[in-house]
Amino acid sequence: MWIDLDNTPHVPFFEPILEELEKRGFPVLVTARDAFQVCDLARKKRIPHIKVGRHYGRHRLLKATGLAYRALQLARIVLREKPALAVSHGARAQILLSNCLRIPTLLIEDYEYAQFPPMMRPRWLMAPSVIPDAMLLHKNCKILKYPGIKEDVYAWKLKPDPGLLKELGLCESDVIITVRPPATEAHYHNPESEKLFEAFMERGHETPQVKIVLLPRNKKQIEFIRLRWPKWFDHGKTVIPKGAVDGLSLIWLSDLVVSGGGTMNREAAALGVPVYSIFRGHIGAVDKQLEAEGRLVLVESVQEVHQKIILEKRMVKSLAEVTSKRTLQQIVDTIQEIVESCCRKGSTNG
Repeated sequence: MWIDLDNTPHVPFFEPILEELEKRGFPVLVTARDAFQVCDLARKKRIPHIKVGRHYGRHRLLKATGLAYRALQLARIVLREKPALAVSHGARAQILLSNCLRIPTLLIEDYEYAQFPPMMRPRWLMAPSVIPDAMLLHKNCKILKYPGIKEDVYAWKLKPDPGLLKELGLCESDVIITVRPPATEAHYHNPESEKLFEAFMERGHETPQVKIVLLPRNKKQIEFIRLRWPKWFDHGKTVIPKGAVDGLSLIWLSDLVVSGGGTMNREAAALGVPVYSIFRGHIGAVDKQLEAEGRLVLVESVQEVHQKIILEKRMVKSLAEVTSKRTLQQIVDTIQEIVESCCRKGSTNG
């Protein structure tokens, strides 16, 4: 089968899936887009992959052109390897090419508002069980479900890095806050989240004992933040890691997380770490369920930045208390059923 890593969160998500598929004897072709930290993280996790394509920015025409071009780049590899099934967590170029070549596709998706035009709709769509079928508007595909959230797939693998705090110049006595700025180049971005981000950073900067680890999404965002708000970095109050860090370890070692992106919010929820979302796009069913369970707090205004977000040391539970392999096993079982079905049909047709 063929797995395409299109965005940074896809790497930790597919790592245990690849390991489990390998244990079950399934050969897997892995391609990766040279965007954000996808390839760097794949190398760090020792995932064999072929680098294909890059990021083309926020402009819609450039993104569309880049998507089509990447599909063409992938075609050379895919025509040679002839995979029985294409699997991704929203890799549009993979789905587009697979549909053109009539390769069966499985899209694993956890946000019902993600947009997939007709040529990019999969044969199977697998989503968290909390998302109602009616909200999954891929009318020409079979809908499958899995328990929990996608971050449960890999949260149990965490082995906290004991040297990370020292590496970042932090102390255990600090109130450590991991902050992820809004995804300003994403199609779903709402500028309101930038106001919440600035309001929280100002509050954190002014609060004694608080230390912030800021995780910008790219070099452009780093430069913008440093130029616009240089005071945030005075006296080591805010730290930006010099290189890639183990995100799960950082979350685990934090007292709380404030993020404008869904993946980091849900990673914190999966680990039982207090988390506050400043995302102001359409709130998905997964985040609504996490909020209902008290595992995620949605922050919707500058006033709520000051009222809802609690800046204090957290009580730490054991990983065994908050994580499980159940979601991983269900997803891999489903992938195995689909690929075996595809292989049977292929041999019958042959």
